Amino acid sequence: MKYKIGVFGSAVDEDERVMEKARQVGRELGRFKNKVIVMTGACPGVPYQAAHEAAKHGAHVWGYSPVTNLKEQKVFAPDDEVSIYSKLMYLEPEFAFVDQPVVCKKYRNVICTANCDAGILISGRWGTMNEFTCLIDFGKVVGVLAGTGGVSGELPKLVTKITKEGTGTFLASQSPKLLVKRVIDALSEKT
Repeated sequence: MKYKIGVFGSAVDEDERVMEKARQVGRELGRFKNKVIVMTGACPGVPYQAAHEAAKHGAHVWGYSPVTNLKEQKVFAPDDEVSIYSKLMYLEPEFAFVDQPVVCKKYRNVICTANCDAGILISGRWGTMNEFTCLIDFGKVVGVLAGTGGVSGELPKLVTKITKEGTGTFLASQSPKLLVKRVIDALSEKT
């Protein structure tokens, strides 16, 4: 059985330092290609950088798209290579809110995080916060790459203030290598 690890973060390009950290996470996940499947919201930016690097190093990458078909995916993320995805899932065309892109993205977030065993968050904005709340509420292992700014910079403080029984495992590290290892180790302990 392979662990399904989602990578979540800003769907826009961050500064080069953050993008390089995302690529480092992808390389580390690629080192565990026999143990993991990398999952993203099939979006550009930080998650794409990590997923692209993981795929380049032999990991399977699944994308959960907020659109209904490949043609729309190429419009949604025109600069991304869809060939990195070994599996690309789309919304059903009959989805009641298919004409509301923000709702489609949040629905995609719920589906993707529900299918993950763990998530790694890098930088991020409101969408990443949404993914974090889903992951932690679903009882998943959540790794935050500290020092990347955005929502990820606030989460270590937030989890000390808001607690609830039965929530997920929270981990943080500034090292992509250490964070990926800690996430995989935490998953191994759960199985």
